[in-house]
Amino acid sequence: MALLILGLLLWAFGHLARRLIPGFSEMLKGAERPVTAVIVTLGVVLMVIGYRGWFGEFYWGRTPALAGINNLLMLAAVYCFAASGMKTAFARRYRHPMLTGVVIWAVAHLLVNGDTPSFVLFGGLGIWAVLEMLLINRAEPRWTPPVPRKSGPKMEGMAVLGTVVVYGAIAGVHGLLGYPVFG
Repeated sequence: MALLILGLLLWAFGHLARRLIPGFSEMLKGAERPVTAVIVTLGVVLMVIGYRGWFGEFYWGRTPALAGINNLLMLAAVYCFAASGMKTAFARRYRHPMLTGVVIWAVAHLLVNGDTPSFVLFGGLGIWAVLEMLLINRAEPRWTPPVPRKSGPKMEGMAVLGTVVVYGAIAGVHGLLGYPVFG
């Protein structure tokens, strides 16, 4: 339990420090990115170890209906990541596509994982993403949409194709780790 919570705190600190600590970047004198990368990576490692090693209360399990809803939500979450990276029409209309993807990912995982460690991990990351959006909106109330790299149906189609490919890879890795995605 402690490792999972510590990992979440390190993840959140690594992402929020620049917004919460005045002069954080100046304190590190140009080493902000590597220091943040180390903090976030350590957080991820601790989250994985803590999640896999913590057996808490179990409240509900995966059903075929919840698995189907989870899969659809995960497609939407992966698309949010793709749209953000490719600056698609969706990313130009919506301010936080990547953080929205994290929230959708968290909700999707909470649907099929009804145990205490999942509440902490997925709930904690979902709360972090919402908090990050609120802090960004407060710090930068005026938003300028990103400039598209290329626009048109071809770019949108590539984002959808990329979503399907990445989702397939994620599902494959989950299957190899013993967490079957499809039934």
